[in-house]
Amino acid sequence: MRYSIFSLARNALSYHEHWPLAWRSPPPKTHYDAVIIGGGGHGLATAYYLAHEHGMRNIAVLEKGWLGGGNTGRNTTIVRSNYHLDPNAHFYEYSLKLWERLSQQLNFNVMYSARGVLNLVHSPADMDAAMRRGNAMRLNGIDAEFLSREQISKWIPNLECSEHARFPILGGLLQPRGGTVRHDAVAWGYARAASALGVDIIQQCEVSGIRIDSGTVTGVETTRGFIATPKIGIAVAGHSSNVAAMAGIKLPIESHVLQAMVSEPVKPVLDTVVTSGAVHFYISQSDKGELVMGGDLDFYNSYAQRGNLPIIEHVVAACLSLFPSFGRLKLLRTWGGVMDMTMDGSPIIGKLPVHGLTMTGGWCYGGFKATPASGWLHAYTIAHDRPHELNAAFTLERFAEGNMIDEKGAGPYAWAH
Repeated sequence: MRYSIFSLARNALSYHEHWPLAWRSPPPKTHYDAVIIGGGGHGLATAYYLAHEHGMRNIAVLEKGWLGGGNTGRNTTIVRSNYHLDPNAHFYEYSLKLWERLSQQLNFNVMYSARGVLNLVHSPADMDAAMRRGNAMRLNGIDAEFLSREQISKWIPNLECSEHARFPILGGLLQPRGGTVRHDAVAWGYARAASALGVDIIQQCEVSGIRIDSGTVTGVETTRGFIATPKIGIAVAGHSSNVAAMAGIKLPIESHVLQAMVSEPVKPVLDTVVTSGAVHFYISQSDKGELVMGGDLDFYNSYAQRGNLPIIEHVVAACLSLFPSFGRLKLLRTWGGVMDMTMDGSPIIGKLPVHGLTMTGGWCYGGFKATPASGWLHAYTIAHDRPHELNAAFTLERFAEGNMIDEKGAGPYAWAH
């Protein structure tokens, strides 16, 4: 470990007065070999893998606010790869494999917890779909196990598994390697590792324009001056459309609010992630004891990082339908993230029509769990000026060509983002 227990104690007693900075905060240079717009998990991961995998060190990450202040800090920390269609299955499984070894690679504990992700089924049609998805997962080498109602009831005794439940449970599809990761630790870990490799992380630096000459990017206008660069990567989640528009590109994306919330902390009562597509609900318990839960979108376009009461009421009602014993808990806080929703529910990772401009975005419900693979593949695309086979299908052009990657409820809409 970099710091001994004595170092930790000494800094604690001095109120962290001499605590070393985790990453550098230099003033921006006038020129970089690549600029990444967005200082969340995806942007920081892109910069880290550009430096670590491809040897590019003259890189800047530009963040208009503070690191992890967007969707990275406003999600429910769930990671999984329980997808049906091949492009999504291979991509998210690669991401989950990166999660499994990320703490060791970054030398920073991201608190990956393989507690399992359980998708409940409530009807014969649900069961057929879950069986089909589970079989497709196993064919792709992904762990999947179907549990009966009796097995679920024994494992999760506070789940309403009676035949007279509002939403009768017939069984569930479990991915044992799915689970949770500490969201802010991901941003901090990538920032620290990227900075150590020479990446400049510049906060409070908003991009206001993209300069283009003869169809090629030449730099970005920012609130801290113009920065020249031949390569720009966009990783701004719900604001992808706004930034792409600076280059004259209209993306097939809508931005919506997705709320989540936590209860007051309690002793351990739930040791897995439980989701239900029929109820539009997901729940897990954090390491601090809070029950973390959410549901569906606020179905109106918005860039606000807050939600509204109807969704809170829906999530609480769904929670009590499945877990009646949670009824006496108090809601502690709620928040909203800005979801960039593509037409088919799958992301865009690749080159844009302006030379030198790339993006990773359009994540819908799947952004956080995709963070490592998104950054790895975005970096590969920037470094090689072409996609990797794992993101070759996630092009912007697929919407014009009709090559949609639509899970139709089997993946992005499994209510665990």
